[in-house]
Amino acid sequence: MFKVTVRAVMVLGLAAVLVAGVVTLPTFSAPAPVPRRGGELPFVVAAEPPSFDGHRENTYAMIHVTAPHYSTLLKFDPFNYPKVVGDLAESWDISRDGLTYSFKLRAGVKWHDGSPLTSKDVKATYDKIIFPPAGVVSLRKAAYAAVDRVETPDERTVVFRLKHSSGSLVANLASPWNFVYKADILARDPRWFEKNIMGSGPFKFVEYVRGSHWIGKRNEDYYIRGQPYLDSFRAIFIREPAAQVAAVRGGRALIEFRSFSPEARDTLVKELGDRIRVQEKPWVCVLTLSFNNERRPFSDVKFRKALNIAFDRWTASRVLSRITFIKGVGGLTRPGSEWAQPDDRLKRMGGFGTDMDVARRDARRLLREAGVPEGFKFVLKNRDTRMPYEPLGVYLIDQWRRVGLNVEHQAQETGPYFNDFRVGNYDAGIDFNCDFMDDPDLQLIKFVSSDKSPINYGRYRDSTLDELYERQSRTVNFAQRRDIVWQFEKRVIDEMAYQLPTLWWHRIIPHHSRVKGWEITPSHYVNQDLSTVWLE
Repeated sequence: MFKVTVRAVMVLGLAAVLVAGVVTLPTFSAPAPVPRRGGELPFVVAAEPPSFDGHRENTYAMIHVTAPHYSTLLKFDPFNYPKVVGDLAESWDISRDGLTYSFKLRAGVKWHDGSPLTSKDVKATYDKIIFPPAGVVSLRKAAYAAVDRVETPDERTVVFRLKHSSGSLVANLASPWNFVYKADILARDPRWFEKNIMGSGPFKFVEYVRGSHWIGKRNEDYYIRGQPYLDSFRAIFIREPAAQVAAVRGGRALIEFRSFSPEARDTLVKELGDRIRVQEKPWVCVLTLSFNNERRPFSDVKFRKALNIAFDRWTASRVLSRITFIKGVGGLTRPGSEWAQPDDRLKRMGGFGTDMDVARRDARRLLREAGVPEGFKFVLKNRDTRMPYEPLGVYLIDQWRRVGLNVEHQAQETGPYFNDFRVGNYDAGIDFNCDFMDDPDLQLIKFVSSDKSPINYGRYRDSTLDELYERQSRTVNFAQRRDIVWQFEKRVIDEMAYQLPTLWWHRIIPHHSRVKGWEITPSHYVNQDLSTVWLE
């Protein structure tokens, strides 16, 4: 017997490789840090939630403060995105014909009031999402068109029966928006969760002070042993970008989970040095132009096409990416993703050409043919979240001025902004299409007929788009499905100009180095329950 030390291994190894003429020193991985329990995580949120219901909202302003209170059936692995793992589900299986999905729930899960969570709660949740009762908004019901019914054979089993196979169902069931709600409460009032919190997630609700903060504290009965690590979190509502940067710089907040601008990133890195860490990712998020197709002249396709081709996206990308986090030029799917059209093909669609002299001349011709006079005035509604809505709005108005239009820029708070889009109280507006992963079922749902998709604010119906959407959703072969996606994209943007993508986003998260256990993803909706976050 003899003892081999690390030093001996290194010396022997070095001697061996010197004989071979190559030097390769062994490497040693440092042990992963052990999460530390305790402390409060303060973070910035740039807007306040229009409601607390994850099934009806589509904004970070809601999910960043409410996600820590809730559980979902499945979720994305916080450190291996886009791998899907169980949250409430401990296991699942899919039938050979792809029409039955069965989920076994964890045992012993409790609601924050101490009562047990069972399969009836999951069923009631998905019945609300897929088959919402009258008067209840479910933004994502169209994504579950393949589901025929949800069953509960016993207290720990949930079964989804499908009408036809779906290549995206597991990913859709991992949606961070699908908070599981308590069945008894939904039975009494299906809109209760719009103004109240009752979850089974890692943090219990403490208080919400409008204009100030939102606080959650550790759920000591959380079903994942040892989590959460934090004692509490405090979301601080700060609207102005400069004030957000100041909060992080001064340590009042340790992170902002949406994104900062390149300039803000550089400022924080310069001033804080190794006390700051920066994470960046291409973002599954795009600002869109929504037109009210029920109002003239927006009901005229020639007018909409003129607005589309008058916008120089390529120059906008170069200019605005220096001062905002909007950057990529693309269609209805994220540039660089497997579903995106290559640039040479994209440039053949209206609005993506590079000769703006020709494009603006054509835009003026289309305006004349639509009977729109020189100097025509309309209102562009926008969200009062400065970054990146305001810079894009200013840029668009300048682009349209160059073809003889007179546009007023009107910014609104988050609540009224969403309400006006939902009820059709607008001419044109800057909207967004953001989701939790690259998947056509998610990215295209905004553009099917408005009676099928509550997040289509364009107020149009198009059976061709509806048929193309259903075809791509059922198609298993990737190349065939992508071809249908591109047909859908051409009709929305080039042929009809119903709603238009502007620029895609690039996510930039500078945060204090003390913040551990959180990794950036291409979505600012994912990985926000804070269960794995800890402070060094």
